[in-house]
Amino acid sequence: MISLLPSVNAFLNFLSAVLLVWGYTLIRRRKIDAHRRVMLSAFVTSCLFLVCYLVYHAQVGSVPFHHEGSPLRTLYFAILITHTVLAAAVPVLAILTLRRGLAARYDKHRQIAKWTLPIWLYVSLTGVVVYLMLYHL
Repeated sequence: MISLLPSVNAFLNFLSAVLLVWGYTLIRRRKIDAHRRVMLSAFVTSCLFLVCYLVYHAQVGSVPFHHEGSPLRTLYFAILITHTVLAAAVPVLAILTLRRGLAARYDKHRQIAKWTLPIWLYVSLTGVVVYLMLYHL
């Protein structure tokens, strides 16, 4: 079962990215209730990812990236480092953004959402890229 978690994590990251883009599209169309539901789904999906990620790495530890001496290794670590640094910010940003939106503090919500969305989207998509590079190259 543990061996399936990297694939589950990649799927959850991908699903989060799709939900984020969908939620952004909905708010641009002024469909506020649908936007709220989709963004809550993105948050829940990211929380599920985090639980699965922690369970996996508690059992397995870190997974080495092979390909020593390859330019892929440099690319992998460049993506991984930016992904990891920004991933540390996503929970805080997502919770703040969500709280402001749910509290109908829309001016404050918009101010932080313009930062949260691209960071969260980058982290979700690079999570999939890291998975592909680590497990399928």
